[in-house]
Order: sequence, then structure tokens, then C-alpha cells
Amino acid sequence: MSGPLHFVTLVGSLRQASYNHALARALPGLAPEGVTMSELGSIRDIPLYDQDENAKGFPAAVTTMGEAIRQADGVVIVSPEYNYSMPGVLKNALDWLSRLPNQPFAGKPVAIQSASMGPFGGARMQYHLRQTLVFLDARVLNKPEVMVGLAQTKIDEAGRIADKGTSDFIAGQLKAFADFARR
Repeated sequence: MSGPLHFVTLVGSLRQASYNHALARALPGLAPEGVTMSELGSIRDIPLYDQDENAKGFPAAVTTMGEAIRQADGVVIVSPEYNYSMPGVLKNALDWLSRLPNQPFAGKPVAIQSASMGPFGGARMQYHLRQTLVFLDARVLNKPEVMVGLAQTKIDEAGRIADKGTSDFIAGQLKAFADFARR
């Protein structure tokens, strides 16, 4: 695939002032030439998964998000780590999305990013998320991995990435992801 690409971001944090939302907001400005990016709707709008409710149909937030993922050339998931794993709200969103017909993640290129105040930057969350993405048949970019440890020293209070090395590394991942999506 050549030509322009459009990626969507799925943020696993509900808090707008989170370090992970800051990363997601920075991505369009770090994307390589020919790549546009937009954030999917909030996972806050997705109810807790309940098969009884699913039998009645899919919530609008799920179908809208699923269609946006299908239409995108790739998905960047940006999420914090909660208790050594992914946040429950992210897992819930993936559970709903996994049940849509014409599974939106099947064969879809996915990149993962995380930020945390700890030194590991969300590595354990990424490991668990990768396991879920295997079931969804996503094509996950293996390297470079973006795990922003000690995020409070790299993202300023205004929510901007203040560390050039971090910005450059994320830009490098997005370039690699664009190349990966084109294969």
C-alpha cells in the first residue's frame, strides 16, 4: 500500500489529563509525512459488557468505534498500566469490539504505546494487551516499543512532551508503523 495513511488512536485512560492522553494528543504532530491521525471516541461511552445486553444489539459507541477502526489503516493503542495489566475499561472496550461482525481488528496493523510514572513505562500492560490482540487477529508492530517510564519527567504540566528524546523515539515508532502498515 502506498500513498497517504490514516491511523486512529484508542486511549485506555479515562482521565483527560493523563500522561497517556498527552501522548495520544501529541501523535498527529509526530506522525511522518503522509500520515494523519485522529483519536477514537472515549471508551467511557462503552457500557460494561453484558451478553444479555449484547443480545439486544450493540451500543452505538461500539459500532461507531468498530467502523472507524475498520476504515483506518492502523490503530495506535495508548494506555496506562493498572495492577500489572491493562485497565479494565480498555479490556471492556476490546471485549465489545471483539464481538462485532466483520471483526475490526482482524488483520489490522496495531502499535502500542504506554506511559507511567514508574520506571517500566507500562511494559506489563503491553504484554497482556498483546495477548488479547493475538485473539483478535491483529497485526501488532513488535519494535520499536514505546514505553515512557518516569512520564512525570518527560511530559510537562500542560500535557506536552517536553523531552526531545521521547518525542524523537515516538516519531521513529510512528515511521516504523507507517512502513509496517504499508506491507
